[in-house]
Amino acid sequence: MNVNSRQIRPGRRGVLSMELLLTLPIFATLLLGLFEFSLLFFARGDVVEASRVGARQASIQGATYEDVEDAVRLSLGPRMASRATVLAELGRHSGDEVIVGVRVPMSSAAPNLLWPIGFNLQGRHLYCQTRMAKE
Repeated sequence: MNVNSRQIRPGRRGVLSMELLLTLPIFATLLLGLFEFSLLFFARGDVVEASRVGARQASIQGATYEDVEDAVRLSLGPRMASRATVLAELGRHSGDEVIVGVRVPMSSAAPNLLWPIGFNLQGRHLYCQTRMAKE
């Protein structure tokens, strides 16, 4: 029995196209989600580092709120610094606790790619708070 390899069995035409049509949106959503969450993961590391930098600056004797805010914004970089909010409680005396919080909107850290499936970054924030003792 010699069967031509180019011959297609009846009833199987278009099955591959239909399988691709059904799986492609799921695969694309998975890739977009992986991309967006990777960006958010790295942005969270930047926010944590900026909070630590701000707390180190705040722990120095004579540091002002403006010094802390400048250090945080410099650490964040231009993409997130413009929309960041810096909260700082500076201690007065040596040994007092200083608290620096950095809050950045998620939409400035990553594109909002998953809004069609119900995961929206609008109104969500990355936040980190660091506490240190004043020198």
